[in-house]
Amino acid sequence: MEVLIIRGGTPLGGEVRVGGAKNASLPIIAASLLAPGSSSIEDVPHLRDVDTMCGVLSSLGATVSRSPSAVSVDASDISSVEPPYELVRAMRASFLVMGPLLARMGRVRVSLPGGCAIGSRPIDLHLKGLAALGAEIDMGYGQIEARATRLAGARVYMDFPSVGATENIMMAAVLASGMTLIENAAQEPEVVDLANFLNSMGARVRGAGTNVLRIEGVTELSPACHMVIPDRIEAGTLMVAAAMTRGCLVIDNVVAEHLKPITAKLREAGVSVEERDDGSIYVEMHQRPAGVDIKTMPYPGFPTDLQAQFMALTSISSGSSVITETVFENRFMHVSELARMGASIKIDGRAAMIEGQPSLSGAQVRCTDLRAGAALVLAGLVASGETVVSDVYHVDRGYERLEEKLARAGADIRRVTESEAEQAV
Repeated sequence: MEVLIIRGGTPLGGEVRVGGAKNASLPIIAASLLAPGSSSIEDVPHLRDVDTMCGVLSSLGATVSRSPSAVSVDASDISSVEPPYELVRAMRASFLVMGPLLARMGRVRVSLPGGCAIGSRPIDLHLKGLAALGAEIDMGYGQIEARATRLAGARVYMDFPSVGATENIMMAAVLASGMTLIENAAQEPEVVDLANFLNSMGARVRGAGTNVLRIEGVTELSPACHMVIPDRIEAGTLMVAAAMTRGCLVIDNVVAEHLKPITAKLREAGVSVEERDDGSIYVEMHQRPAGVDIKTMPYPGFPTDLQAQFMALTSISSGSSVITETVFENRFMHVSELARMGASIKIDGRAAMIEGQPSLSGAQVRCTDLRAGAALVLAGLVASGETVVSDVYHVDRGYERLEEKLARAGADIRRVTESEAEQAV
């Protein structure tokens, strides 16, 4: 096992590049199952979750190869419609193969998915949508099986604009007969990116980025090449890092439009954020941030995946803040770890009340999930003394060598094994 050792107090500076979006890469890789032949997906980050998804596709008979910045998937021969339990339980996004396999093969059998323990995240929206398209669904013994000779277009209303359910239903609908209407659909940029990839394969998807998707089914699709959008959550994390350390940082390869709610809250906290024409953002901060209130919402609202990082920011603010989590019911597990570093946070249901402190202190802390881990790293960047962050495999699920990017920007951070960390004490 590895840990991150951080000595705080150094302002970040220089220039860092944001990688391709994990949350766009995973459904696009799954969508490559829809067409026989070889698809190429570029600017895919090297992450544990991406490795897991590639493993899922390989287990189904696809030939998957990786280059430094791309994934190639040859889905000519699909020999199985049942990904292994050990892969599906490792990552919830594995469930995204359900729509493509059902649409192309007429049958799929998947274990109930796993992933970060941040809430129940029920799959009923996925199943209701697929059933509306004509799938027969059986559940039992932790398995879900869906069958359909050919899916048929239908009107699907989403009780909640779930990103995963929108993507799964959209991927199934592109090969269904007739027209599918997905109402109250998720509007996230990652959904738009998936729709663009599907359209490059020959699908007919309209309305991506709005709350109504119109999908005219086609009889077959062709493989395609696609460049994944930049990761807005990584970009937001780096923006918060620059603000917390009172640094000056140029963040390259971003889509400013995707970052509007983050930029707005940083500016409200007193951070200078400049959007540049070259696809970069410049972040500068020289004092303690002001307190801000945040409520997580589906896009275009404030993203739940940046809630923990902003809690780290508000923990050193010059005022009080309230953060309300509306998307997941169990996404405050980082609170107790931040408290170990001196943060003053009280929880009341889905709301967290934060009283900003002048400083934090280094401590031994543990990542409980992906974004919580990022928040602890950010807290370590400003804490006095040394912070040791364990269970960093959570961070590796969503950030490609985050510590290397931070180190290039001036942070005193290094990755070592647990035994090396014990010897250093």
